[in-house]
Amino acid sequence: MYLSLVLGLLIQCTYAQYTKPTIDPVVAARHKVNIQPIASDIQTQPLSGEVLAGQPTSDWHRQLVSFDKKHTLPPDVMAEKMRKTKEKLAQTGHVYPDEVPLKGVTDQPTIGASFEGNWFDQTTPPDNCMAISNGGYIVSVTNSHIEYFDMSGTRLFTSSFDDFFNDPSFTALIYDPVVLYDSQADRFFMVVLHGSNSTVSKVVTCFSKSNNPLDGWWFYKLSGDPLGAGNWFDYPKIGFSNNEVYVTGNLFADNDQFSQAVLYQITKSGGYAGGNLGYQYWYGISESPFTLVPASYGQQGGYGPGIYLVSSQSNQVGSDDIRLYDLTNDIGNNPQLEVYSVNTNFTLAGDAPQPETSIVLDNGDNRLLNAFYLDHTIHFVFHSEYQNNYNGLNYNRLTINPLALWSTNFGLDGYDYSYPSVASFGSSATDKSVMICFLRVSETVYPQIRVVYVDNAGNWSGSTLVKDGATYVDVYASQGVARWGDYSGIARKHNASKPEVWLSGGFGSFRLNEHAFDTWIAQVTGVGIGIPEQPVTQPVQIYPNPVYTIMHVDFTLEKRTEIEIMVLDLQGKEVKLLLRDTAPAGRNSFSFNRDALSSGIYFLRITSSSNTIRYEKFIVH
Repeated sequence: MYLSLVLGLLIQCTYAQYTKPTIDPVVAARHKVNIQPIASDIQTQPLSGEVLAGQPTSDWHRQLVSFDKKHTLPPDVMAEKMRKTKEKLAQTGHVYPDEVPLKGVTDQPTIGASFEGNWFDQTTPPDNCMAISNGGYIVSVTNSHIEYFDMSGTRLFTSSFDDFFNDPSFTALIYDPVVLYDSQADRFFMVVLHGSNSTVSKVVTCFSKSNNPLDGWWFYKLSGDPLGAGNWFDYPKIGFSNNEVYVTGNLFADNDQFSQAVLYQITKSGGYAGGNLGYQYWYGISESPFTLVPASYGQQGGYGPGIYLVSSQSNQVGSDDIRLYDLTNDIGNNPQLEVYSVNTNFTLAGDAPQPETSIVLDNGDNRLLNAFYLDHTIHFVFHSEYQNNYNGLNYNRLTINPLALWSTNFGLDGYDYSYPSVASFGSSATDKSVMICFLRVSETVYPQIRVVYVDNAGNWSGSTLVKDGATYVDVYASQGVARWGDYSGIARKHNASKPEVWLSGGFGSFRLNEHAFDTWIAQVTGVGIGIPEQPVTQPVQIYPNPVYTIMHVDFTLEKRTEIEIMVLDLQGKEVKLLLRDTAPAGRNSFSFNRDALSSGIYFLRITSSSNTIRYEKFIVH
């Protein structure tokens, strides 16, 4: 144990640590909220258990399916959403053009590796989150289970959370997982929730034993009712600084009424060593934030002491200020939780129509979903009304000195762009470029996953299709509404030779006899050609996949057309032009010998003279 702790500390010392800047007091005075939250006494939590290396042995796969959301939105928010949904549905049947390249912008995000992640297993919504280590291990979580992958898409581990912990004291459901890679410590940090009433509510904090999640985890059970006031904990968000990790959540009374937000401030050295966990919690937080998001460092390393957090105050109609929370220091060094209000402007949109069904997808509210800090700037994203009651992406840069907010929007009339997540795509700490993963649906497009690039100057690219939906989603719909996201996941690969991010999200899929969501994971390698915007209308089948000998490609053409069939590598570079010729109308089948290709992941692109027919991944063993 002592040797592993020393090695862990040595590893941590090799990563950069950055000092958290102080907010300028003159400017800040105009924005400061002069109500100080309350910090608890410093407390100690002994180790609760460990997740051993290796595969689980048995799985009861417990689940309780609720057709309605656990928490209804406040009446004024619900009334506004219903009004806007009604107005939106009154416009259905109109023809809404899809995205076209923006004037002066020709590049789009380029997709590298791309593969199926966690399957639907009769729980909803997916609540996607993912993280990737410098060693290339991917941890992908959904509302019910956890999986590990390598960068080629090989599934290394899969388990329900029941079997993952194998703890008989976990008698309630385990849900709402969030995971990140703490690049400063070279470890994974994860939180899952247990139970949905005050008697069983637990915040289960998990620390990987190494940078390889297969080596196992330490876990600690913190109270979901830290004030002992008959509350339970929901909507967790997590972050890290140089010396600490953070967990935020919303406390609800047992009658499901929102009580207040709470913040756990935790010394991380004990958690990564499997020792005692030192922590304190903050309550009575000014401005009553609803979903408070920690902003971890956006590139390799960490910053501190303390951390910045942000909230969009989304649980009230007409409350559209952004709140910045500055946790000024580490535990034991007299930290304060200062609060600042910055004015902006955004509104709710209606729920999202889909093709071939009257069931709409729940767009939730405007709560802030994801954030990171880099070079005196906090980057964050959420969705809000873009045009005519349709949601778009609301991307923001909040500078610390001077305290000022810059905001920009991206969307398209007739389409809902929702549940975004953001990661740095800059080549240095001063490069503000980002990638934003999001979910999209329309009256003519099944629920799909996309990604868009924003450059250093704040210019948007066109968005790139990551995974198209195969069906509408109506699983466990209630009163004409089905759950959607409620999140997407995105993470930077910090030690890549050039900027690179990985993402995950839910797409429409027919699974277990349900129109539901499966997860797709993809690598974004740069900005270039990108995957075409046109929806795929021609059926294409690639088999077998993975390929061992001869690969077959079946496709259908509406008319006699000149086509080109090309093999590309993960970087989008040409490997082999297989065919450039004219193909007849109707069904066609093309085949080739895989022996000319070394083992790995490739893309097959079929194009006609007018558009791209298909862009599909295949694996060669």
